Amino acid sequence: MFRNSKLAYGITAIVTHWLSAIVVIGLFAVGVWMVELTYYSAWYKTAPHLHKSVGILLLAVTLFRLLWRSVNPKPVPEANHKPWERLAAHIAHLAIYVLLLVIMCAGILISTAEGRGIMVFDWFELPGFGPFFENQADIAGDIHQYAAYSLIALVVIHAAGALKHHFIDKDATLLKMIKFNRG
Repeated sequence: MFRNSKLAYGITAIVTHWLSAIVVIGLFAVGVWMVELTYYSAWYKTAPHLHKSVGILLLAVTLFRLLWRSVNPKPVPEANHKPWERLAAHIAHLAIYVLLLVIMCAGILISTAEGRGIMVFDWFELPGFGPFFENQADIAGDIHQYAAYSLIALVVIHAAGALKHHFIDKDATLLKMIKFNRG
């Protein structure tokens, strides 16, 4: 039930997938909103703190997902999937993970460029090591922004592909990531 099988994803993969999806979309929306805040906004300090805290927790979940993925079987693709669809899915999943890690590492580089750590919900502090290169916050900020927009575009394509498999191809691709307790 918790582990994947050759036919289905387990509850761990399903929950971490959907939790990550919701958090990524939420962080993107908050990120777009918070860069427009002025110094006098009540959210000026709170929004970035929440964004960073949730982002660090997402990093932990993403690293867990990568570990979980490496020790679990991957369900076999549906028989009707064409070779190019399998390749596209593989590349898209790889790109999603790479973009997630790039975004989160860039976010850490932005926040720690002046040597300060990142407080995560007052639970713990991710230490800051200071700048690693000139204009670190600005360069990492650009990378963070462009990678985030790229990730959201890829997420839209990923979701469209899942819906195509469900509604047009009428196969079980989407159901594998929704339903629990299948053999």
